[in-house]
Amino acid sequence: MKNYKILLFTFLIAPLFTFSQEKVKDSVAEKPERPAFESSSIVDNQTNVLFNKNTLEVMMQHRFGPMDQENTLLGIYGPSNIRIGATYSILDWLTVGYGITKRNITSDFSLKVGLLKQTRSGSMPLSMTYYGNAAVDGRSGSANDGVFLTKQDRYSYFHQLIIAKRFNSDLSLQIAPSLTHYNAVDYGFENDRFAVSFGGRYKISANTSILFEYNQPITKLIDDPQTGASYNNAGISIGTEFSTSGHAFQIFVTNYSGINPQLNYMKNTNDFFGKGGILIGFNITRRYNF
Repeated sequence: MKNYKILLFTFLIAPLFTFSQEKVKDSVAEKPERPAFESSSIVDNQTNVLFNKNTLEVMMQHRFGPMDQENTLLGIYGPSNIRIGATYSILDWLTVGYGITKRNITSDFSLKVGLLKQTRSGSMPLSMTYYGNAAVDGRSGSANDGVFLTKQDRYSYFHQLIIAKRFNSDLSLQIAPSLTHYNAVDYGFENDRFAVSFGGRYKISANTSILFEYNQPITKLIDDPQTGASYNNAGISIGTEFSTSGHAFQIFVTNYSGINPQLNYMKNTNDFFGKGGILIGFNITRRYNF
């Protein structure tokens, strides 16, 4: 009789163990995929990466002058552009930021929101993140000198939807449609511009990756009426990233010098393969966890 009781008890609790094991297995399978990128940016565009709650990321972005300028040692001693900024993760899926750029003394206020997150099981095959900012041109000027007629003329905005996928431990790719808006533009220009960006990273060692980026304007703009330069050139960037657990260093060549995305997408006249040429740049980021 005692053996029958033991056998009956075993049959009764066996389903509980099975349910528990299946639940643990499912929870492991539905864990988020590892980050597709090491940094919150890939050269000139944002990535889908959002850091854990209470993470502060400090960044410095530097662009030298065009390499084809004379007597500048490949642009290193030419006119440069610099941005210093910081972002803070309020939640695991919500980040806010501020930065100021040398060109036009532009301040930008940014928001980044995680919408979808890729899972290791493949039930969610990709990640989706929204990035947006509002920028203020800080140059002195008023209606008297024709720089800004009203305060609102200083404002510009940028919206981007980042769709990324980590294919394996080495390869990650993303596509990001965007909309740029300037409150004030020169006569004959559009206030809004649609564009799409393609970017990726390929790891060649544990801490070293190759970065690439291609940004294609969709809305066509007229050429510069004074110089004849085109505002419809694609943005191209190729570089290398060196990363550790706390920081990332990117060095690259690009034909974007604006740093602020709306300035790059709306007003770039550099042609990667022609006039204006390419320039050398680097990004440095450092993360602090609180």
